[in-house]
Amino acid sequence: MSNLALFDLDHTLLPIDSDFEWGQFLVRNKVVDCDAYQRRNEEFFAQYQAGTLDPVEYLEFALGTLAGFEPAHLQDLHAQYMRDVIEPAIKPKAVELLKRHLDAGDLVAIITATNGWLTAPIARALNVEHLIAARPHLDERGHPTGRLAGTPTQGHGKVVHMHAWLEGLGKPFNTFERSWFYSDSHNDIPLLSVVSHPVATNPSARLAEHASTHGWPLLHLFND
Repeated sequence: MSNLALFDLDHTLLPIDSDFEWGQFLVRNKVVDCDAYQRRNEEFFAQYQAGTLDPVEYLEFALGTLAGFEPAHLQDLHAQYMRDVIEPAIKPKAVELLKRHLDAGDLVAIITATNGWLTAPIARALNVEHLIAARPHLDERGHPTGRLAGTPTQGHGKVVHMHAWLEGLGKPFNTFERSWFYSDSHNDIPLLSVVSHPVATNPSARLAEHASTHGWPLLHLFND
């Protein structure tokens, strides 16, 4: 049986928050009501950092924005976002860390609170097959309707979604001898506390303090 390696995305594998930067990208390209959208986007980001974010409220704000675009325009915007924002943010040390687990034959997944429509192309760019993310409700064209399908993948929700994903693969969590989770955020302490090898990666001050108290290793990928 292979081992399990799970990775948060924003500020863990990427030195940016992909969801926040998507909002900033929309503002820069003037395809949303710039002042109102930027103000709301920054409010939500501050709430996330403080650990007070209502994940459903935020996700339906973000998904509601997606629903306002025609599908072809939305795909073009995302392709430009990948070129302009995401690809320059993919750093060699993060790619090397993923490759080390992939080459070892580990089952590797990205698990993120950000919605899957936005992050699926990012996972592919990182050469990661499995993505556990908030699921947008889609219409018959596969276009976001603005609603959330299911429950958020945040906090303890990541634990719930991880178990459901593994059960779906026929590989329950308790069958893995070793399991890693790499994350920067104190919001991920529930899942970090479940795996055998929690790694506080580019950690926030709150997570660094918790990790030091519990003897978890600290990893810094983006010092240079």
